[in-house]
Amino acid sequence: MDNQLRWGIMGCAGIARDCIMPAILESSNGRIEAIASRGPEKSRMLAEQFGVAKAYGSYEELLEDTEVDAVYIPLPNHLHKEWTIKAAEAGKHILCEKPIALNAWEAELMIKACSDAGVLLAEAMMYRHHPVLRRAQQLVAGGGIGDLRVIRASFTYNNPDQASNIRFKSAWGGGSLYDVGGYPLSAARFFTGKEPEAVTVNSFFSGEHDGVDMMSTGLVEFADGLTLIFDCGMWAEERRCLEIVGSEGRIEIPHAFSGKEQSGYYLFQGGELQEYRETAINAYVRQIEDFGRAVFGHMPQLFLPEDAYLNMKLIDACRLSAKERRRVVLKP
Repeated sequence: MDNQLRWGIMGCAGIARDCIMPAILESSNGRIEAIASRGPEKSRMLAEQFGVAKAYGSYEELLEDTEVDAVYIPLPNHLHKEWTIKAAEAGKHILCEKPIALNAWEAELMIKACSDAGVLLAEAMMYRHHPVLRRAQQLVAGGGIGDLRVIRASFTYNNPDQASNIRFKSAWGGGSLYDVGGYPLSAARFFTGKEPEAVTVNSFFSGEHDGVDMMSTGLVEFADGLTLIFDCGMWAEERRCLEIVGSEGRIEIPHAFSGKEQSGYYLFQGGELQEYRETAINAYVRQIEDFGRAVFGHMPQLFLPEDAYLNMKLIDACRLSAKERRRVVLKP
């Protein structure tokens, strides 16, 4: 491999074209070996755009390529399980877009398939690889803002007009909880180091968008009275912010869930404001490089697939709460 992870891109989704493929090209330890789509036209066009030699007209051809070490799967959510398992059986390491699956049961099957095949599986949740988030997490873990009291997180954007958008297809895993809800939920678990005990979620389900939740707001209960208050949406003014409040201070991260726009955080303590700033860093590039280092054995995998399973379990509970309009208790 010559310390260059050879990537196969399974699909021509916008997130692949705009974020992941440029990140691979910018990374120090990866290159794009091949691109595949359902039919050769799209993959050829994208391959030409990025200077990639191989363009396949089926995902099966990509998995048969022995020069592909790892695949990135940006397919619609309902296809994640099928193609992750097929990629694992083909001996490929896998970076799968969030949410990792449609439910925790699917995630469990995917994790087992990858474990059996001896390949790495990671969920593409890029924001956690940014040094701003990791620095803030270290500050919280070290007691820098005292005992945690409440976390507030929002990830919303405004895109209701694209009728053909896969995020508006219920059977394909559409809806805001699936699309962006995983970010605030994972952030609360990331900063607390704990799993929640119960959730209560209220959602706006849109008949114009196949009945998916276009906006969801929730309260997630942790032990000792610690709470996450979150909202996520696809039909609201854009926000990607995170606030962590402790007994002795609080942290604000204005662009917590952005791959390229994070620049720092604000620490409030005793009436004083400190600003921590980071030079421009692409979290997508960090995610690609961290995955490659884990494949080569240069470092442990930062976020194990079991973490994605636990986040999926939480999303399941949130979706059930929203559907049945009740508080849902999570089993340990």
